Amino acid sequence: MLFFHHVRRVLQLRQSSQWHRYSTFVLIAWTITIVATPLPAKSNNNRHHHQRTFERIATFPIFLNTDVNKETVAEIVVASKSGKHLIYTDGKTKNIGFVNIQDPSNPQPDGVVPVPGEPTSVAVKGKYALASVNTSQDFINPSGLLQVININTRKIVRSIDLNGQPDSIAVSPSGKYAAIAIENERNEDLGDGRPPQLPPGFLMIVDLNGTPANWTTRTVDLVGVPDFFPTDPEVEYIDINNKDIAAVTLQENNHIVLINLRKGTVVRHWNAGTEDLMNIDVLENDLIQLDGSLTDVPREPDAVTWISNKKLATADEGDLDGGSRGFTIFNKRGKVLFKPGNSVEHVVARIGHYSENRSENKGNEPEGIEFGQYGKDKFLFVGSERSNVVLVYKLLKGKPHLVQVLPAGVGPEGLLAIPKRNLFIVASEVDDRGDKIRSSISIYKLKHGKPTYPTIVSKNRRNGTPIPWGALSALAADTKRSFINRMYTAYDSFYEQSRIFEMIVHPKHPAIIRKEIVLRDTRGDTVNLDIEGLTVRSYNKGFWVVSEGAGSVDDDNRPVTSKNLLLNVKKNGRIVKEIQLPDSVNNLQRRFGFEGVAAVNNHYTDSELVYVAFQREWISDPDDHVRIGRYDTATGTWTFFYYPIDGPTSPNGGWVGLSEIVALDHDRFAVIERDNQGGPDARIKKIYEFSVDGIEPKPQGETFPVLSKTFVRDLIPDLTKDNGFVLEKVEGLAVFRNGKTYIVTDNDGVDNASGETQLMNIGKIFHR
Repeated sequence: MLFFHHVRRVLQLRQSSQWHRYSTFVLIAWTITIVATPLPAKSNNNRHHHQRTFERIATFPIFLNTDVNKETVAEIVVASKSGKHLIYTDGKTKNIGFVNIQDPSNPQPDGVVPVPGEPTSVAVKGKYALASVNTSQDFINPSGLLQVININTRKIVRSIDLNGQPDSIAVSPSGKYAAIAIENERNEDLGDGRPPQLPPGFLMIVDLNGTPANWTTRTVDLVGVPDFFPTDPEVEYIDINNKDIAAVTLQENNHIVLINLRKGTVVRHWNAGTEDLMNIDVLENDLIQLDGSLTDVPREPDAVTWISNKKLATADEGDLDGGSRGFTIFNKRGKVLFKPGNSVEHVVARIGHYSENRSENKGNEPEGIEFGQYGKDKFLFVGSERSNVVLVYKLLKGKPHLVQVLPAGVGPEGLLAIPKRNLFIVASEVDDRGDKIRSSISIYKLKHGKPTYPTIVSKNRRNGTPIPWGALSALAADTKRSFINRMYTAYDSFYEQSRIFEMIVHPKHPAIIRKEIVLRDTRGDTVNLDIEGLTVRSYNKGFWVVSEGAGSVDDDNRPVTSKNLLLNVKKNGRIVKEIQLPDSVNNLQRRFGFEGVAAVNNHYTDSELVYVAFQREWISDPDDHVRIGRYDTATGTWTFFYYPIDGPTSPNGGWVGLSEIVALDHDRFAVIERDNQGGPDARIKKIYEFSVDGIEPKPQGETFPVLSKTFVRDLIPDLTKDNGFVLEKVEGLAVFRNGKTYIVTDNDGVDNASGETQLMNIGKIFHR
């Protein structure tokens, strides 16, 4: 078809008056063009069409099986033989929980079975769930039980004494054996908290012959096996291959042991070794600096998974002295076949999930690892406990290639592949309703197409490390050239050395942070601000930026010094002018100051009118009325409106305030109203519009006019489209000249938060 198109074009030109301008040379050149023209983009689309990636289809809050007001835990998760029920451990409520996933996109609570202690792990043998339960009263006299639960009747049919404190349990693919890690963990508060602390751990084998009444146990002594602390092996995690060989990690001992379950003997063991790490963050200084290094870091693996009968992979979380911030693939003789170096750290930094407050510890802290073969595709899943993501690798010729990164809840612990249903499951254990975190089980389905997460990635700096980012608290469209999808964002006071990021958005790809603009004062020094809003100034003049202050007194009437600032910033990040509120206004603040900024050109003078949104009421403000401040650059004066906010409606209480303001034209503005709730407690995440046409703001001391608002959009349906929890902090709103509108959420620097950032194109909802 391409050839005939060119022939047809030649004939059209030959009949036109333009033909005399062309020569035989042109025809030859055109022929070369035909031959050299690549195939249409359809081939790339086909490639993406056949690409298979995982997409989150549901998130199940664990409290649905108990009570919304109770703290729960989902630590380890397994599936029933049919794959239609999930079974998880809840050590907080001392239950084994069940979730019905016959429709995996709509999981349903299916009850709990109480157990006499803290369940540490669970596995499945036919119609039975095998739960290892810690019943220890102290570290010196550890004890535990194996609770055998009939999945159909939810009755405990047998209890087996484990003679120690258990951790992981696994059932062999053959169904002949269960292996239980009897950890007998140490008391970290005793002395220096290091081993040896007796009694030592060991492995227990349960021979699963006949009914549970006939099951018998054997033990495998591991004293003397590891190089480090040989008198005190602490058994951590187990996985069993198709030949009934158990791979066992001894995390504190930095050791891996292979045990023949049929014979009950150690067949091979090795020290997990060390790694050297370069270009990582090793300082907790409120700044992600990928310029540090660590040498001879013990891997100290936690979870382990077989990827074939000859190869296994470990999640190198670390405990005492180590944690190599990645994972390792070994052959069954202990030879390292693959190690990622610093790549896991760089991946989570690139997508805004790096937990800076773990830099001096174990970084992103990979804890869980799982293998699954879905048809011909072999996937390796690596769960990062501190970054709250799962990295998905496809194994090609035995080597892992990163396919995608999945967002999870806080503290992803249990990873489960269910290939026969094209499902992948993650249990996240952290639960804190006050911090808007609920323990959850996330369900993902393997589908054709490109990944839907992350929504933002960053480019590399010149030194090859990614531009780190997080805690995005502002968003602004570059409206000067609407055909360029350029936006700007910034992080808040979670990080030091404030900066603005230039970002390019694409319809079908993650947005790309391609440039960082470090803010500097007039002396050229970096500044530490709490940026909560920014807007692009007209005529290529740079930015208006607002930094939220703490007010004159805090909630306990203690004096503070941080001021709300309106900043005139050049394109290169240099602060030209710093503007404060009058003292008479500053003295009225407790908390919750500037939260957004918008600017318009003054019709009557060569100046700008800058509008600033205040998040919540200040002293003497009427209830549910917050200020919109206006600064006139011509006169240097502040005047104010009142904006009526919605009252809180969340069952968890809380407050409602403004988090953004955007100018739609000279007199029209859009704002975001949100409550301070997340997940199932979130109720108010809305966009409203108002006009100041014909309304004059008043200075402090006079009565401020009250604006009228018009409802535009409820954002909760947008925030639930990705099938995760509703994210609390919708902090940024940007509107291009064609009306295309984006929102962005603040991930709080992955501190008591999932770290998930959603940048969403919500359509053309405004006329500009």
